[in-house]
Amino acid sequence: MADPDAPIAPTTKLWLLLGLGVFPIASAGSANVAGFQATQSRAFCGSCHVMEPHANDSNDPKGTSLSSLHAKNPYFGGDNCYTCHKDYGMYGYVLTKMGGMRHVYLYLTEYRSMPLEKAKHDIRIVSPVSNQTCATCHTMQAPAWAKVPDHASALSKVKDGTMACTSPGCHGFAHPGTKLGKELLLDGGTP
Repeated sequence: MADPDAPIAPTTKLWLLLGLGVFPIASAGSANVAGFQATQSRAFCGSCHVMEPHANDSNDPKGTSLSSLHAKNPYFGGDNCYTCHKDYGMYGYVLTKMGGMRHVYLYLTEYRSMPLEKAKHDIRIVSPVSNQTCATCHTMQAPAWAKVPDHASALSKVKDGTMACTSPGCHGFAHPGTKLGKELLLDGGTP
């Protein structure tokens, strides 16, 4: 029988460190990174039945809505939900993931067994897509942007936030087919 008071050999210490510390932490870290990346895809966003109308609108190859047009963008098409709905601030990644966890929580606690027809009228995003989000890709400084008469006339309102790029008077809602009657009024549109 081995002496319980004998010191642990250096190679045993190394194997314990690797087996109980380094490898589990590295595995957990890589799994988290892979999981976070998977949650950025449109397929993930559309996997909840309450998001199906939004995902279907975005996936429509003949669609002309903002979400459908952005889904066709080769730079971020598969991640267009995340690209347009993420927070671009200093802590944007963390805040966006926390908001996503809120969506998962609400889905599991409230919407999972709710019929789509009822749920789709209750679903709201935490905060509207800001003009700054649009300006991340569509700069308001570009000469081509300013040459569009509607852009030039609305520039001051867009910059101060009194007019949204996604308002009915401009480019319209990102998912217009998901807004019917009362929902349009709640979000500032007309039925």
